[in-house]
Amino acid sequence: MNAIASFTLTSAGLMLAWLVSIAMIAPVSAKEEGSLVELEGDFVQGGLLFGKAPVGSKVLWGGREVRLTPQGDYVIGLGRDNRTPVLLRVEAADGRSQQQVFDIVQRDYEKQEITGISKKIMSPGEEELKRIKKENALIGQARRVDSDRTDFLTPFQWPLTGPITGVFGSQRVYNGRPSRPHFGVDIAAPTGTPARAPIGGVVTLAYDDMFYSGGTIMIDHGYGLNSSFLHLSRVLVKVGDKVEQGQVVGEVGATGRVTGAHLDWRMNWYDQRIDPQLLVGAMPETASAR
Repeated sequence: MNAIASFTLTSAGLMLAWLVSIAMIAPVSAKEEGSLVELEGDFVQGGLLFGKAPVGSKVLWGGREVRLTPQGDYVIGLGRDNRTPVLLRVEAADGRSQQQVFDIVQRDYEKQEITGISKKIMSPGEEELKRIKKENALIGQARRVDSDRTDFLTPFQWPLTGPITGVFGSQRVYNGRPSRPHFGVDIAAPTGTPARAPIGGVVTLAYDDMFYSGGTIMIDHGYGLNSSFLHLSRVLVKVGDKVEQGQVVGEVGATGRVTGAHLDWRMNWYDQRIDPQLLVGAMPETASAR
């Protein structure tokens, strides 16, 4: 079954739904002369914020301490269900402090019906459940990596071009059974299409065939931010490999819980799910030619 045809919502419809869900939202910047608060990005559920504070400062986001680079840069992820408002507090080493309240735009997520998933995937047996538990532990371990890499400061790029068949946050219904929300962006492409690193990083997970996600790669970008590539037909890197932006790390496939070939690109900031589309903008026009 073709990946595009199997979705109830069309590629164009999904893109429209995503655009409507964040309509009237543009990157926001909070930066004033002499201010301790310098924060910009998409203040919307699934958005990523980039800040800078005086060296040696303590930054609290909603009461959660945020790690700073030696130069005072930091990143904050807004999860799919991040509530509003949120308080940011910056405490400088010289005793100054400042706080500011930010409103987070709340999104309306679409429902997406997906059919054609195998019975084995939908109802795993005892052995499959043991396998799933083991694989989830590996994913959790990789996601806990909290390195000092600063790749996250590099502008992101699409890992490949193609029709968008699944959007962030949509409620997935598999074979008529409601499931967890979709936490990534799906890009349809033929099996074997190269998938490239959106920015640099270090590979923290490289697995040929996970039960749900098939061929899976996770890349650490530093300070709690990471990318995941799912459903790959080939994994071309190994754990510990340093990758550069644009480097081919795998090939698109139809492995795991899927009905057709595509790349599922996901992002996390620690335990918060991030919308990759907010970081790369519109799909390049060349995608329509594929």
